[in-house]
Amino acid sequence: MKIVLAYSGGLDTSVIVKWLRETYDAEIVTFAADIGQEEELKGLPKKARQTGASKHYTLDLVEEFARDFIYPMIRANAVYEEQYHLGTSIARPLIAKAQIEVARKEKADTVAHGATGKGNDQCRFELTYLALAPNLQIIAPWRIDSFREKFPGRAEMIAYCQEHRIPVAASMKKPYSMDRNLLHISYEAGILEDPWFDPTTPKNRGMFKLSVSPEDAPNRAEYVELEFRRGDCVAVNGKKLTPAGVLKELNRLGGKHGIGRVDLVENRFVGMKSRGVYETPGGTILMHGHRQIESITMDREVMHLRDSLVPKYAELVYYGFWFAPEREALQALVDESQKHVSGIVRLKLYKGNVTTCGRKSRYSLYDPKVASMEGVKSWYNQGDATGFIRLNGLRLRARYFAQGGPKV
Repeated sequence: MKIVLAYSGGLDTSVIVKWLRETYDAEIVTFAADIGQEEELKGLPKKARQTGASKHYTLDLVEEFARDFIYPMIRANAVYEEQYHLGTSIARPLIAKAQIEVARKEKADTVAHGATGKGNDQCRFELTYLALAPNLQIIAPWRIDSFREKFPGRAEMIAYCQEHRIPVAASMKKPYSMDRNLLHISYEAGILEDPWFDPTTPKNRGMFKLSVSPEDAPNRAEYVELEFRRGDCVAVNGKKLTPAGVLKELNRLGGKHGIGRVDLVENRFVGMKSRGVYETPGGTILMHGHRQIESITMDREVMHLRDSLVPKYAELVYYGFWFAPEREALQALVDESQKHVSGIVRLKLYKGNVTTCGRKSRYSLYDPKVASMEGVKSWYNQGDATGFIRLNGLRLRARYFAQGGPKV
């Protein structure tokens, strides 16, 4: 038996490497996806081998992550439950896809992950496995009774790592989990399971990694200009950048000004409510700018149709259906809507806020002559509004005369 484990080097997967080898007497190959964790990836090969892996892969997927996963989602303006920018959700299908590629290269018959049986990630990983390689066996230790009996909580896992000299960042002092990538950092579990716990106090704010607290941000606002082409940001302040380069620069700027912090209780796919704290500085700026350039370039009915589908698109990403046909169909509509979403938007960053200060495009549908209230002549005839209103009010008049109208 040969198992490829999605490995982060965090608490759960550090324990799972050793547990899988002991339990299944199998060869363990660990795989880590570089999707922007930066320093978290240091020392993973050595650590994985020390804990029982025969081989380790770390694949650089940063640019692919930005180009093929984050950017399509930004074009859709996808936000789950109006707050969560889907930073963890959108990363899982890419990690699982790359894990399958490693399994094929290694001729492994099994894939494994360290996602909890109570969370969304188990669905995201396994729905991708089933979509792309349904022949592979799947091991999910957190859904196995013997594993949960041995490790009923984080305290036992931390003690296990200490006993076997496995270095992990988690401790009894700060027992919360953290997941980082190019788009965001998420924090959950442990002390954060109390929805009344405040991580923004001076005592607790050391948890945050990507952004300063808004009250500690600079007292002077900073302007940034984003250039979009067909819905994708291609330059920041006039400098052409790759998708990953855009996000890195916006993370720097957004973090400096305390932008993109969200604390929410969300509805998980498996049915429970869960508290999560997120930092998404670059993604917040990018999404805001995208919406603003759309405001002058996108037809009203196309925008309203696309917007009506955003909750469904976000739900599909959140649940793990990235490689499902319905997401692909929605993406086709989204991408068609972006044909003329090109131009420049100017934003002001200040103490946690993103303010729009201008937008322009060669494809702008905004006609200042038509919109002007200053008596400027244009092809718009205000007199046409009389018939427009009467026709739209026809059914309201009919209701009044036939049924007495609304109850007031």
